[in-house]
Amino acid sequence: MSHASETEFEGLDAVELVTPALRISATRDIGPRIAFLGKPDGENILLWNPGEYTRGAWDLRGGHRVWMTRPMADECEDTYAADNGPCELELIDEGFRLTGEENPTNCTRRGFSVRAIDDTTLEVDNFVINTGELLYSGGLWALTCSLPAEGTRYGIPLGDGSEWDAFNMVSFRRWAGHGQGGFNDPQINISNDVLTIDPAGIENKRMLMSHHGIIAMSDPLRSLTFAKQVTHQRSGNYPMNTNLAFYIGPDNFMVEMETMGPEGTLKPGESFHHLETWVLRDGATELDDAQTLIDLFQ
Repeated sequence: MSHASETEFEGLDAVELVTPALRISATRDIGPRIAFLGKPDGENILLWNPGEYTRGAWDLRGGHRVWMTRPMADECEDTYAADNGPCELELIDEGFRLTGEENPTNCTRRGFSVRAIDDTTLEVDNFVINTGELLYSGGLWALTCSLPAEGTRYGIPLGDGSEWDAFNMVSFRRWAGHGQGGFNDPQINISNDVLTIDPAGIENKRMLMSHHGIIAMSDPLRSLTFAKQVTHQRSGNYPMNTNLAFYIGPDNFMVEMETMGPEGTLKPGESFHHLETWVLRDGATELDDAQTLIDLFQ
């Protein structure tokens, strides 16, 4: 059994969901943000460091957040709109829902609901609502700032196993003054059916299309595996034809595990939903076989 309750997290009003296998906390004062994920008596596997990484009024803080992508420009000024206001909280069956303040520039409200499916599995429904009188176009981008320990690895299964099997990947040399690893980065390796990341503190990122929609974090030091999955929509209009991304921060201050939904147009009052499944399991996971990662969600 699981339950959600109002609580405090590092001096902030928060809401917490606890199961026998995990604990997750989200801030009500600022965001919305998921600030903590870990075992009930364990440490936080998410970065949480408010005030350290900023861009104007925007503050990364860490944790998990919801961004909007824009057609033909996924990272734009809209993306980095400050979301520093208080959130509306609703306790729901087996979880909670947080909705942020309206963005006065584009008249949208972003948020997420978190619901326990079982002791080790969460449903995270990221959403955006068009609260204005005009159309709004874009898609949802769900970013989870994981905190790697020594020996932490990441894996993404590739392809769909069909006769015409293929996947797309976007590599970056530099972006907005960032990037060190370039196109040929030994932190990133591709085997027959898995892309693996062994973060070595060299800043880099990739975007790619994963038909299974899975990105996994295997942490032998803390003896756990965290993974999240989204459904791939074959005909969806995805940013740069990709539905997953990852970012390796300088000195491994974080590895961002990112999923994107297809883009479209919202009429007034309409909403987009981008559903992720999260699992937190005991023990590290072998990342060299795609089926092992797929089995995490069976």
